[in-house]
Amino acid sequence: MEIITEFAHTVREIEHCLIPLRDGTQLAARIWLPEAAGEQAFPAILEYLPYRKRDGTAVRDALTHPWMAGQGYVCIRVDMRGNGESQGLMADEYLLQEQNDALEVIEWLCQQSWCDGNVGMMGISWGGFNGLQVAARQPEALKAIITLCSTDDRFADDIHYKGGNLLMENFGWAATMLNFSAAVPDPLLVGDSWKGLWQERLDAMPLLAETWLQHQTRDDYWRHGSVCEDYSAIKAAVYAVGGWGDAYKNAVPRLMENLQCPKKAMIGPWIHKYPHFAVPNPAIGFLQEAKRWWDHWLKGIDNGVMDDAACTFYLQDVLPPKGSYAERPGIWVQTTGWPDPQIQWTDFSLDDQGLSPGQQSLNASRSVCSPLTTGLHQGEYCAIWFGPDGPTDQRRDDAQSLCFDSPPLTEPLALLGDVRLKLRLSSDTACGQLVARLNAVAPDGQVSQLTYGVLNLNLRDDFAQLTPPVPGEPMDVMLSLDQVGVRLPTGYRLRLALSTASFPLLWPSRELTTLTLLPGLQSVQLPVFTGDAVECPFDAPQSAPPAALEVLRAAAPKRTLIEDVSSCEVCVRIEDDLGAVRFLDHGLWVDQRCTEEYRTLPWDPLSTRADIQWQYRVGREQWSVEVDSSLHLRADDQWFYVEAEQVARENGEQVHHRQWSKRVARVAL
Repeated sequence: MEIITEFAHTVREIEHCLIPLRDGTQLAARIWLPEAAGEQAFPAILEYLPYRKRDGTAVRDALTHPWMAGQGYVCIRVDMRGNGESQGLMADEYLLQEQNDALEVIEWLCQQSWCDGNVGMMGISWGGFNGLQVAARQPEALKAIITLCSTDDRFADDIHYKGGNLLMENFGWAATMLNFSAAVPDPLLVGDSWKGLWQERLDAMPLLAETWLQHQTRDDYWRHGSVCEDYSAIKAAVYAVGGWGDAYKNAVPRLMENLQCPKKAMIGPWIHKYPHFAVPNPAIGFLQEAKRWWDHWLKGIDNGVMDDAACTFYLQDVLPPKGSYAERPGIWVQTTGWPDPQIQWTDFSLDDQGLSPGQQSLNASRSVCSPLTTGLHQGEYCAIWFGPDGPTDQRRDDAQSLCFDSPPLTEPLALLGDVRLKLRLSSDTACGQLVARLNAVAPDGQVSQLTYGVLNLNLRDDFAQLTPPVPGEPMDVMLSLDQVGVRLPTGYRLRLALSTASFPLLWPSRELTTLTLLPGLQSVQLPVFTGDAVECPFDAPQSAPPAALEVLRAAAPKRTLIEDVSSCEVCVRIEDDLGAVRFLDHGLWVDQRCTEEYRTLPWDPLSTRADIQWQYRVGREQWSVEVDSSLHLRADDQWFYVEAEQVARENGEQVHHRQWSKRVARVAL
């Protein structure tokens, strides 16, 4: 990445300021202004997050916001109430209060002498969510947004549920927020009030794992903040950005298909990161692309950004399976929108010969009851921390699945879109999970996962309506696998693998289930891309100079599979060691690490448990704070049991201790 040190405008930074809200709460902001901001007004670009501007996002902020400020934009990074140096308390994600605060922040921006009244919002993940949500509230000043790695449907595509199934990541993220939300305000910025603010947060800390677990269907809780409820509410221009290595890619085509406002989209090879420093490569000049977007929508410059192709996608070449890649070879392609005529839907069938072109009937029933340990090689739901989180060789999971293989490809195949599966099946219980993986089988036998989809059969017709299977009765099931952009060479075979479990992606059903494919047509539709490659339409990546850091301990993410051959218990151990650094400009050092352990026995769904530990350490000379958080989950056939604990210390002395013990009924799971 090219580091840029000279810009059209010299940048002045306001390290910390407070934005007053009508209820008396003040939100903390960090602001980068073009040097002439005191004499000339500029458009403002807001990023609005709970992740602590002082240290949580400071490394990526240094790469991004000064660069954009140097192009003539005021960039504002605001911490939500109850986080960082902001006052107040945060009770949950995406609340109406969060949106209302954002509207007040935008109003405040427009009252400043350095803002010309034109505002954009840009954010990834949480910031991508609230960019869409605030746009749906239609503040007059908000002309455009860039939303990255986010979703329009909180139940379908966030870290809580997938296909109506409970994600283990629901608890991984609940444990993360329990610890992140316990971080201290920096005394260097807020003075002696830091301890009172911190203690208030600790005393009021919500147990989000309980909240999220209480809503097991797509009820009003999830409909709130899901902009798919009314796409027409969004009037501001939207640039939707995703990555094939990210969990939120499905929302990008949906937004392009359903939004009625001006819109653009791109999906690259990346994990859950901004595209100018994401992996795997190729990274792109995302900041230059964002500048073109802002120049058009916030400054009124006719630069042709809306004359370009509406959608740009990177089609990855299939590679030997590996937990992470430094680079993904491939090609760029473009479409005029979504859906696009360059995508031709091609029928395949699950029949007695395997996965066959055309429509062929399955003549004999086929059944599968997978061990609960199936899915160990699928990887994590969302790759966030640069660890080995992707899917590895699928052969061991395939051995525990019902597999249908195609003949070897006689010509290259490019896929772009969602794979659509229509099955007729029965269950031997009044519950069950269907897991479908589309894999690529190399000539040497290695198997790479291309995409997957999952479905809770209790919610198969409507995620809002519980309809348990009737044992033995036929069910017609439709399942869309995740969006995919990939190229396969000749000689590879496609494999559709069906299983009844995916651990530790999903919390298992309360009973072991055998699913039976019934005789008749069992079909798969593949989105075959027929267009041509284009030259990369983006510049090489640039950034502002990185933050000045001293690395005290390098980050060391790790994922380990452990099998006890005596009990047959399997444990997936994920070590998200974020490392330890000292910020040289203000001296704060921060040390964060997490260990997640997910355990189950192959044939006992009630043996499953999750145990998650987070450690947060921060300090300067002669002052330090520690917060240890833990979250534990288990279940029987009627209840989930949630245990949590948090201990906080200042200079080694305990100042706070809290425990939770909750029980939540199993309703749809």
